[in-house]
Amino acid sequence: MGNFSLKIDQSFIQNIITSPEDQAVVQAMISMIHALDKKVIAAGVETPEQLQFLQESDCDIAQGYCFSKPSLAEQVTLYISQIFN
Repeated sequence: MGNFSLKIDQSFIQNIITSPEDQAVVQAMISMIHALDKKVIAAGVETPEQLQFLQESDCDIAQGYCFSKPSLAEQVTLYISQIFN
């Protein structure tokens, strides 16, 4: 089947702190994706609380404003070079 990951759309992530239904859907998606032996990427993570919930739910990767606003490639390259130098 190939090596790939599946991404959970930000529309599912948006209300995971306040909605038990969204929590259940996201946890079920994570379980199903892991059952396929694939990695889970959560898109649109905006708050530390969302990130904590995803970490506790065994989500593999998270992306979103919680980490950084969109940046130009040059800015990212400069940032990474500063970290590793």
